[in-house]
Amino acid sequence: MELIFLGTGTSQGVPMIAQPKDAPIDMTDARNWRTRSSAHVVMDGLHIQIDAAQEFRLQCIREDIPAVDLFILTHGHADHVLGMDDLRRYCDLKGGAALPVYSSPDGLERVRAIYPYAIGSRPEAKGYPAFELRTMPQVLDLPQGRIESTLLPHGRVEVLGLVFTESSSGRKLAYYTDCADVPPAAADLARRADVAVLDGLRPAPHPTHMSIGQAVAAAQRIEAARTFLTHMTFHVDHAAAQRELPEGVSFAWDGLRVQV
Repeated sequence: MELIFLGTGTSQGVPMIAQPKDAPIDMTDARNWRTRSSAHVVMDGLHIQIDAAQEFRLQCIREDIPAVDLFILTHGHADHVLGMDDLRRYCDLKGGAALPVYSSPDGLERVRAIYPYAIGSRPEAKGYPAFELRTMPQVLDLPQGRIESTLLPHGRVEVLGLVFTESSSGRKLAYYTDCADVPPAAADLARRADVAVLDGLRPAPHPTHMSIGQAVAAAQRIEAARTFLTHMTFHVDHAAAQRELPEGVSFAWDGLRVQV
């Protein structure tokens, strides 16, 4: 199983527009240039896309993503849903077949509102996207493995937390982005994963995201073999902040590929 971090930045990206000149971040370090958060998982050959940021097209070109077999939207915020139109190319590569799109009921409603022209079993015209909307179940069993979902708090919405278990290898990956906490049930679901990905916005507290300290505490509860933090602001300088993290916890960066 492979995890590709397409984007690891917060909703404004890094650098953000009119970023303060005295920002505590070294922009000569390529790891500090962060597009909006999304990820790609290859599970026994099945290509699973998690979220589609505004830079989704550029992320896929940069990482040479050859296919998307199914799409999971964690929630309907702009930085996770607004790149979905570019899934049209992957519908073309499937011979014009609709792409299965999984999300919560709220997430699916947001897709319907933004992409009414894309809802259906076939594209309206050649080159258009087509989305077959499906409510994400607690357990999605596929020939390549199992995807389990749990709900995570994120302000006024709930976000899908995802745990992937590959059939052939038994390897386990947890992906928990955009959350203010990891509730006990979610921590139990991810317990002792081979790789865990956690929301770690910035050093200071935030009402709808975990701070770095909260993310580290959640990582210690989950006890994954390796933990990566994502969705960071410009307050996180990769090299300096990494030195403050405990063993087994690392900041991700755009283009990082992890073999699970």
